[in-house]
Amino acid sequence: MTLLITVFAAAIATILWYNSKADRKLGTLALMYWGASLMWLVDAVVEYIELGAEFFEQAPSDMINDAFLGLSVVALGIVIWLVVLLVKDPEGKVKAMFAK
Repeated sequence: MTLLITVFAAAIATILWYNSKADRKLGTLALMYWGASLMWLVDAVVEYIELGAEFFEQAPSDMINDAFLGLSVVALGIVIWLVVLLVKDPEGKVKAMFAK
C-alpha cells in the first residue's frame, strides 16, 4: 500500500508540475514522492525475495498499517514542500507580508 500511495502521489505531483505555469516548486514535491516511491519499490522487491509468494498474502491489519504509513509519507512530503515554498518565497508574498 505504501508503494501504491506514493506512486499515485508522485504521478499527481508530476502532472501538476508539468501543467503549472507558476513557479510553485512542484518539481521538488514530485521528486520527493518519486524518491519515496523508489524507496518503497526496493523495499517491496527485497521483501518479495525474502518471502516469495507469501508477500502477496497480507493480513488486513498489515494493509491498514501500510496505508497509514503511506498517507503519513504523503502528508510529510506536503509539509516539507510547504516549508520549502515559504523559505524560497518565489512570488515574494511572504516578504511583502512582513514588510507591511
